[in-house]
Amino acid sequence: METTALREEAPAESARRQKTRSRLLDAAFDIFAEHGVHAASVEMITEAAGFTRGAFYSNFSTKEELFFALMEREMSMRIQQLRAGVAQYVVPNEDDTAALGDDEVVEIITKVLELQSDDRRWWLVQTEFLLLALRDPAISADFLHSQDAFFAQLTDIVVEALETAHRRFTIAPEEAVRVIAELCANGEARALLSGDERTFPERLSASVPAVLLALTERV
Repeated sequence: METTALREEAPAESARRQKTRSRLLDAAFDIFAEHGVHAASVEMITEAAGFTRGAFYSNFSTKEELFFALMEREMSMRIQQLRAGVAQYVVPNEDDTAALGDDEVVEIITKVLELQSDDRRWWLVQTEFLLLALRDPAISADFLHSQDAFFAQLTDIVVEALETAHRRFTIAPEEAVRVIAELCANGEARALLSGDERTFPERLSASVPAVLLALTERV
């Protein structure tokens, strides 16, 4: 029979394990961004996190498993940020959106996008993820599945927000969302290459909300 002491230890152990896992993911984020996934070693990650190899392998079986866990965490965070932006800027204007002009719609879209994390490491690590999948057929299917799941969620949120704003895409919704995401990614890559030190809201050109506007119509 399970004792009270054992039951009390379980949550504490789970919390410690979660903290260890989170620190390993944070360290991997930094190491992957600075050195690349292939060059990064388990030792580099554990040293940066302040743990031993044993701590790593008690949480992840391989570096690739860590890679997917990090990708899932970062994508989930960005989905949550987008939902928060829609709730803050789109939903409160639901009764007025039918009367909004294009300039007002662009302003709302820009505010929602500005809530996304301004972390250039993410753009570097995303590129590393893609290169790893391109080079390793063993993980390419899992990578595609993860990407497809992310864009499915992203598309659902954007379509719902557009419906609230009395708009709809004029092409396949997921295709439109991927076009806009690629535009953002290309802009961030150019900012990294050119040494653009402006913040994400400052770097966010009018082209992103303008393209979204161009790919939609009023209903």
